[in-house]
Amino acid sequence: MRLISIDPGYDRFGFAVIDKDIKGNQHLIFSGCIETNKKDSFEERLYQIGSELENIIKRHKPTALAIETLFFNTNQKTAMNVSQTRGMVLYIGKKFGLDLFEYTPLQIKVAITGYGRSNKDQIISMIPRLIKISGKIKYDDEWDAIAVGLTCFAHERFNYQ
Repeated sequence: MRLISIDPGYDRFGFAVIDKDIKGNQHLIFSGCIETNKKDSFEERLYQIGSELENIIKRHKPTALAIETLFFNTNQKTAMNVSQTRGMVLYIGKKFGLDLFEYTPLQIKVAITGYGRSNKDQIISMIPRLIKISGKIKYDDEWDAIAVGLTCFAHERFNYQ
């Protein structure tokens, strides 16, 4: 089972491609962040993210997509733009025939640490205990995308035929 998991954003868009084999072992295949230029228009940034996401899906051929639900903060413009980014991701997921799964920050925290009020450092310290990370992860957005994928595998039952 191959999954692409997403931490949506438009400054930095975190993603991870994770496999889970029939024995339940999880393997991080590829992860990273798509960074956009703050000087570009939002539409240009959305196009860049969408194009790169489509290329990642074409290259790695996942069968499912997991995404974090939107956490509303006090900045409404940011919330609206992240919401539009999520919509684009869900559209691309359906376009490629992927099964779609969404998880709240609370579900992710519980799945990774067992505690719904865990902080970012606790989540980041737990992830390497759940899946092997080779290479350096620079941004929280990438850690978040990996956490979304691990949450999906913890919550869903997949048919491995």
